[in-house]
Amino acid sequence: QVQLMESGGGSVQAGGSLRLSCRTSGRTSEGANSFNCMGWFRQAPGKEREGVAVISGSGASTYYADSVKGRFTISRDKPKNTVYLQMDSLKPEDTGLYYCARAGTYSCSSGSWSMPTMYNYWGQGTQVTVAS
Repeated sequence: QVQLMESGGGSVQAGGSLRLSCRTSGRTSEGANSFNCMGWFRQAPGKEREGVAVISGSGASTYYADSVKGRFTISRDKPKNTVYLQMDSLKPEDTGLYYCARAGTYSCSSGSWSMPTMYNYWGQGTQVTVAS
């Protein structure tokens, strides 16, 4: 069973920065050392969960939501089994519960990466609040 643990959320003023971390632990059917497509999603009160950014198993491919391009950066540290989301120039509309997710594939699909149904493991979420 795979466990995902997020950390790094908090409250900041608009224009500030935060770095979220997601550490993976446990064993998967693909193997204990497999690196799959990993992503960050967020959900604001009363809204649907939306894809923010994803990174492939190799780390070579990334995809971002248009609303965060140029402000957020996703990366991964394989030896630490950790994926990061660096969030700069934060806006009040970035407020929400941020979830880490692991897909069942090594590559991230350019056409469906933002669909929550593509991910089979989820973390509990970490709250990000951006004040204006």
